[in-house]
Amino acid sequence: MSPLVLSAWSAVSPYGVGSASFSEGINAGRSAVGTLDRAAYPGPFERGGLVPDFTAAQYVGRKGTRTMDRVTALAVTAVGRLLASCDAEPARRPEETALVLGTGSGSVQSIMDFTRDSFASERPYHVDPARMPNTVMNRAAGQSAIWHGIKGPNTTIAGGWLTGLLALSYAVRLHRGGHCARVLCGAAEEYSVQRAWLEWHGRTAEERSAPLGEGSAVFLLETPEDAAAAGRSPLARVRSTRFRAFGEQGEARAALAACVRDALETTGVAAEDVRLVAPLGAGGELAALEEAGVTDALGATDPRWVRCRPLLGDTSAASTSLQLAAVLASAGGQGLASGEAALVTGIERDGTVGCALLTGA
Repeated sequence: MSPLVLSAWSAVSPYGVGSASFSEGINAGRSAVGTLDRAAYPGPFERGGLVPDFTAAQYVGRKGTRTMDRVTALAVTAVGRLLASCDAEPARRPEETALVLGTGSGSVQSIMDFTRDSFASERPYHVDPARMPNTVMNRAAGQSAIWHGIKGPNTTIAGGWLTGLLALSYAVRLHRGGHCARVLCGAAEEYSVQRAWLEWHGRTAEERSAPLGEGSAVFLLETPEDAAAAGRSPLARVRSTRFRAFGEQGEARAALAACVRDALETTGVAAEDVRLVAPLGAGGELAALEEAGVTDALGATDPRWVRCRPLLGDTSAASTSLQLAAVLASAGGQGLASGEAALVTGIERDGTVGCALLTGA
């Protein structure tokens, strides 16, 4: 079976809209976390990583976006930028193109605002019906497909911090099952006061010091033959994704190490070939366990660590997709070199670990 490669990508991040601004920020190690406007965002956090000056009207268009929520606009923008970078070629074969998009809970703000209106209005049914679709988890994926004319399989994935890795894994299986010729896959997350309060109440006192972020990253996954026929140079080959569960938090280190070892052994990639590692870095003990697990698996090697979370904030469901984008940004415009490998890893606090192994195409 032909390998699958990543041949294009886009990002909407606290660095701005587009892969160029994301690459510049990541490679410079520049923090995009800033002080929040307390009038606009009167939540529990004083700092955050927000996409600067982002509105649906500006980046998606004024027509049809009056009720579009922020996470949907972020996703639609990221998908649009990716298609534009490919001269919209994937969308010219819409039935053969799939979309797999990761999310947290959809738009927490839309869900909570709509629910509040049903209680606060004179009648429970005196709500704006045009905003009801925003409360559905697959709104962002559905609108991204509709907006850009993608008619293949459309899937929404939700899995906490590991959402982006789970979306990538699902996209690979979808393609290999013969359901599509190519897949757009990635994840999106919005910042809102409502999400901020939910995160605040779900964190320990130590974790509350870490700011939130938002963004979206989307990738084109296809065969090398299709990429070559379209004039695209593969940036990386997707070799493996692996996931495991753990019970006690202290078991996360061994679980992640087992994932990485399994990915290396089944693909025949040597540990010393791993030149880039992009960890989730969830903070506190989890971050230490994650780096220790990767180090256990790689042994006495010296990869470059690309740490996104200190630069972007906690981007929740978009985290591992943005980590994957950071690997491609760090690899440069030609992608991973022959004989070079990269890892994207994460530990989800609810009891799962995962990794993706990429190599030069």
